[in-house]
Amino acid sequence: MKTYKIAFLAIFLSISFLSAQEDLITNIDSRKKVSLNGTWNYIIDPYNTGFLDYHLKERQEDDREAYWQDPTIKDKTERIEHGYQMPYTIQVPGDWNSQDEKFLYYEGTVWYQRNFDLDVAQDERVYLYFGAVNYETHVYLNGKKLGTHNGGFTAFNFEIPKDVLKEKDNFLVVMVNNTRKKNEIPSLNLDWWNFGGITRNVSLVIVPEKFIQSYSINLDQDQDIQSSKKRNRFKIEGTVHLNKPVPFSIVTVEIPALKLHEEYKVEGDSCRFNFEVKDLKLWAPGSPKLYQVAIRMGEEELKENIGFRKIETSGKDVLLNGEPIFLRGVCIHEEIPQDMRRAYSREDALTLLGWAVDLNANMVRLAHYPHNENMVKIADSLGLMVWSEIPVYWALNFESDEVLKNAKTQLEEMISRDKNRASVVIWSVGNETPVSATRTEFMKELIFKSKELDDTRLVSAALQVHNIDGTFIIDDPLGEFTDIVSVNEYLGWYGGLPDDAQTAKWEVTYDKPLFFSETGAGAKGGFHADKTTRWSEEYQAWFFEEQIKMMKRMPDNYCGIAPWILTDFRSPRRNNPEYQEGWNRKGLIDDKGNKKEAFYVLEDYYDEIEARQD
Repeated sequence: MKTYKIAFLAIFLSISFLSAQEDLITNIDSRKKVSLNGTWNYIIDPYNTGFLDYHLKERQEDDREAYWQDPTIKDKTERIEHGYQMPYTIQVPGDWNSQDEKFLYYEGTVWYQRNFDLDVAQDERVYLYFGAVNYETHVYLNGKKLGTHNGGFTAFNFEIPKDVLKEKDNFLVVMVNNTRKKNEIPSLNLDWWNFGGITRNVSLVIVPEKFIQSYSINLDQDQDIQSSKKRNRFKIEGTVHLNKPVPFSIVTVEIPALKLHEEYKVEGDSCRFNFEVKDLKLWAPGSPKLYQVAIRMGEEELKENIGFRKIETSGKDVLLNGEPIFLRGVCIHEEIPQDMRRAYSREDALTLLGWAVDLNANMVRLAHYPHNENMVKIADSLGLMVWSEIPVYWALNFESDEVLKNAKTQLEEMISRDKNRASVVIWSVGNETPVSATRTEFMKELIFKSKELDDTRLVSAALQVHNIDGTFIIDDPLGEFTDIVSVNEYLGWYGGLPDDAQTAKWEVTYDKPLFFSETGAGAKGGFHADKTTRWSEEYQAWFFEEQIKMMKRMPDNYCGIAPWILTDFRSPRRNNPEYQEGWNRKGLIDDKGNKKEAFYVLEDYYDEIEARQD
């Protein structure tokens, strides 16, 4: 029995490192596409019967017992032991945990299936695009494998070969496995619900034979922004990447509101461009100006609303468009607590970010993974700055080259999708990772990779502090390499009482902006008592009152705070039967959508900061 278990794990681990991922197609909302959202069929497969034979080997592609095969019986003598039919249906997008009680704690394999018709021209290509699937994904069409993807929170796509695609009755199967594993990202230990399933939109994207794969456009980072403001002239630069070399082609960049129309020659499979504009309104909280940008090649045209801004540091300050800015933040999980489900829609984003606006936040930390695209697009329009993070969380196997490769892939996928979002000002490469030389080298590689992929944003990571007799020391060696030093602290919740903050002292090794990426205390919504009673709303409010007093005594490099967390969220780690019941109760808003007393304490603090800055 033990031998089989080891063999099974070895096979699955080896499978998890397969990758047929292709370069991401960006801005699919501006492309010709067909939604595959809606009702799918499913099979729960805890033994992975549809994937592995009884010798624990991956089934052959033409194996009739493989669950990617159409189970329609062709002959009455045939033995078929799987099927996709009513009442076994599930909604996409959506996590499986919230759709049926039997899925609540389920971790394992679920097979998704649906049919579709598609008529395309001979000179068109078709890609199958997933906004995100948690976690390991194997995709099959008409019995042929299209590819594999690992990572639960980033978009990916596969091209459908023309000899596989049919005009009618295409049989699409997606195998999803959300089992936590030591050598994956995140790893085994989480403090959030491991929602499984096809959690974001699925689309068929139809493009020309030669097409624009991706592009980036932003302010030239080398210009002095204050000088540009005085001259009323700003430099903009960018790059367009094509799916293949296209000789003798021209790319057109147009921004009608700025009366800009420029043409650039393609060299190989890309072109770089730069130009100068006047009367540009910079994107910022309070004035989130977006411009429609059109990029064309041949008959293909992509349009997107894009803002232009510059984020940088200068000594102890974070500068937005050349001016110091204090980050009035809040952390958010991608979850709608009232429904106990993964958030995914535009309406969900408006709900969550609307609460952040009510708090008078100007920034959100999207923890602990890249959130769905609606969140950053709505943040663009609302003027909310965004910290976006990959799930390098707590303890990973930092010695593994494959784990590092996976982390870099997830980082690249996050940046590829959102590199044109003005709201995203910080890329984060991890959260509360244990300090060691190996871990620091691992994280340094991610920081350098982030800068290589995109040098228009700050890079950070949520670090921990250590307390020596009431003195909090921030000296994590990773702080040498991040643009801002970000720390999580919970004085008064995980140690001592809230008024211990009155005598706390802080020592920071790095002469860089200091950001508090987490702080908070738990409270069950509606439970009231005196302020010294744990889990009461009064205790949580007292916690923030003392934290705010402490923050006002911080060194002058204190640049912002993002309390943990906007709303209560599900976590199997939280098992107090009276106050938690599977919920992390640190939300400023409870699981019914009600604001707790602490919400208003923090709102008053943010109002005071805003008034002082004005």
